[in-house]
Amino acid sequence: MVSFDAVTKRFGDAVVLDGLTFSVAKGEVFVVIGPSGTGKSVALKHIVGLLEPDSGTVRTSSDRIGYLFQSGALLAWMTVWDNVALPLVETTRLSDAEIDTKVRAALTAVGLEYDADKYPSEISGGMQKRAGLARSIVRDADIILYDEPTSGLDPVTARSIDRLIFRLNRERGITSVIVTHDLAAALRLADRILLLKDGKAAFCGTPAEFLASTEPNVAEFVSAMKGGTDEKEE
Repeated sequence: MVSFDAVTKRFGDAVVLDGLTFSVAKGEVFVVIGPSGTGKSVALKHIVGLLEPDSGTVRTSSDRIGYLFQSGALLAWMTVWDNVALPLVETTRLSDAEIDTKVRAALTAVGLEYDADKYPSEISGGMQKRAGLARSIVRDADIILYDEPTSGLDPVTARSIDRLIFRLNRERGITSVIVTHDLAAALRLADRILLLKDGKAAFCGTPAEFLASTEPNVAEFVSAMKGGTDEKEE
């Protein structure tokens, strides 16, 4: 469904992706974790075509790709309905009735069927993320890319977004590629976890394999996420 073959990307003198190789299977929930600045979001942008590699190859088996931005990226002057309808209005020749049917179905799928006429400023951060997700699936996406989908949300709302991602994956067979700093969410959601370190794949495997791994980068990341340290900070 998605494959990276020795992908390298530089910005000036900085090598952000360094010969990165991995693949994502159809219908898989594939979670990418790693320290800040290690290339996670840059990898997502290569999948959707916002960036091109300096060397290596990125392949996807579908052009129906949804992208959930970290902020939700809703247009403030449009209602929730209009935000979700936008991809259909701009890229299809569907009738108004067909667009309405698809938008209502997408809003229902994310639990916003009663909030279509509200503006982004009138709904919570979690609802904004769900509206962004509805916009991602309204064109029947085969692949959805999630850039920090629970960033800035309280734990209860974050769990509800996690459950929604899982449900869409299972009910619709959507291939999900998720970038996150939330290790607990990664372990709950992922079929496989990719740990990036300095633009390279330091580890790739199931959550059980991740927890059992003795790879130093995995141990370091787990310790950091748990707040573990051998020295007391003053």
